[in-house]
Amino acid sequence: MTSVDQARGEETGLASLLAQLQLTDSGFPSGMYTLSHGLEGYAQLGLVEPDGLYGLLTDLLRHMAGPADASALVLAHRAVRAGDWERLGEVDRRLHAIKLVREQRTASVRTGRQVLDTAAFAFPVPEVARLAELVARKATPGNHAVVIGTVHAGLGVSEAQAVAGDLYAFAASFTTAAVRLGRTDFRRAQALLRDVRPVLEAVALATLAVDDPLDLHSSVPVADAVAAAHERAPARLFIT
Repeated sequence: MTSVDQARGEETGLASLLAQLQLTDSGFPSGMYTLSHGLEGYAQLGLVEPDGLYGLLTDLLRHMAGPADASALVLAHRAVRAGDWERLGEVDRRLHAIKLVREQRTASVRTGRQVLDTAAFAFPVPEVARLAELVARKATPGNHAVVIGTVHAGLGVSEAQAVAGDLYAFAASFTTAAVRLGRTDFRRAQALLRDVRPVLEAVALATLAVDDPLDLHSSVPVADAVAAAHERAPARLFIT
């Protein structure tokens, strides 16, 4: 790519869009395919039927993924853009603390570090290298949302686009798990992703209003109880 082509890509926003598409593509080794976001636990306990998938997904988006991980992504993105690594660590630790179930904390760090390891090689930008160094010396946990926010910030992806992409990835991962668990089929899964788009937009906009790590929260007691039971399940297809 010539310097002129690169400048045009940055001017049109295509460069950051293409970077985001690579990072959120299902082929990127993020480990998201190992997560059902609690759906497997619900299915094992007989708590969700095919016609209940939309309601469960929207609840998880509004009360778990949005105010916790997605909001942490936004705050991490802002911290990185401001060069405030102490603030990023505060966000990361707060997110880790509000994940009450061990398997959720473990999965968040595991997928975060997997993304970070690949991103450090694929996207050699200073922001990714800095976070990798902090995680390596255990100065910060390296939760998935914080890693994604950092990588997006380093690649010039706006916080709005970054959080929208990550929320969509959450919904897509959920629907893929639903297919693998036999809760729905491929066509209905795509219809579910279409139907949930307004919810994704609303949740994304809500996260952009967050301005303090103490705003991070998760209020899903039933989901936490299901996840705790899933930890002890004799057989599991997913790690969450």
